[in-house]
Amino acid sequence: MPTVRERSVPRAAGRRRPPPTGRSGGRGGAGRGTLWPYLLIAPAVLGMLYLLLYPLARAVLISFQDFRLRQLILGDARFVGLRNYRTLLGDPGFWEVVRRTFVFMAVNVVAIMVLSTLVALMTERLGRAARTVVLSSLVLVWAVPVVAATTVFQWLFHSEFGIVNETLTGLGFDSYEGYPWFAHGGAAFGIVVALIVWQSVPFAAITLYSALVTVPAELYESARVDGAGAARVFRSVTFPLIRPVFMLVLSLEVIWTFKAFVQIWVMTRGGPGEATTILPVYAVQTALAGQRYDLGSAASMLTVLLMSGVLVLYFRQLFRQEGEQP
Repeated sequence: MPTVRERSVPRAAGRRRPPPTGRSGGRGGAGRGTLWPYLLIAPAVLGMLYLLLYPLARAVLISFQDFRLRQLILGDARFVGLRNYRTLLGDPGFWEVVRRTFVFMAVNVVAIMVLSTLVALMTERLGRAARTVVLSSLVLVWAVPVVAATTVFQWLFHSEFGIVNETLTGLGFDSYEGYPWFAHGGAAFGIVVALIVWQSVPFAAITLYSALVTVPAELYESARVDGAGAARVFRSVTFPLIRPVFMLVLSLEVIWTFKAFVQIWVMTRGGPGEATTILPVYAVQTALAGQRYDLGSAASMLTVLLMSGVLVLYFRQLFRQEGEQP
């Protein structure tokens, strides 16, 4: 009889053993492979925590102590609880500084957002060459160091050698000959506002322009076909689409304006009188003038709390609006 050859069933093609996961102690086991990225970023994270959190924690601690020049040298600060905060909150001058700070913030933020929106809309409608010139100019203005820009503004409004007085006098306004801008509170306040707006508009305008170019052109064409004017197109088409970016820029400007210090300190030191003294300047003045580092730290902490409160209210409103959208 013919023999029947036995055939062995071949293995299923393409079926492979799963690769080893390394959990059982293979080369470069899972523990080391998982921790390695964290070890790489650990120096940067630790450095950031030390540079940011340690000064904040130190300021919080000093705000609860009796910390003056003697304690700075000898290091025998005494814990006094909320006494420094009660001293500040019971001082009418502190509340006047708070009011001035919010006025300063509101004027700056409104001017920055209006001007930057107009610049962004204008830039979007320019030709390629003109757009390049405008964007390059904005970047150059943005790159000017804060102290350098402040010094330039000081010379522009100098009472004897400033070009502003010379220009106004040449136009027939003889009363501005030798006019001391920084000796008048309102004039000094306006100059500081102009400086901060001039420095802040480039970032806001470039960011808003980047959001504008993402709006589909078909939406503009449909709105124009329906007979919508420029204002209606911006209100019904443009702004709803760029609102997240607009609100982000708005919140950043609130933060940056609220904590403005360098421009005021270099230009006016909070003067004349207290016309340009806002909370950050007030905190430094309190700490340095009377060597009251405890009150200065308490003023700084109250500044942080006030700014945080403003941002919390803003984000609550923003999230509420997003929740109402279909």
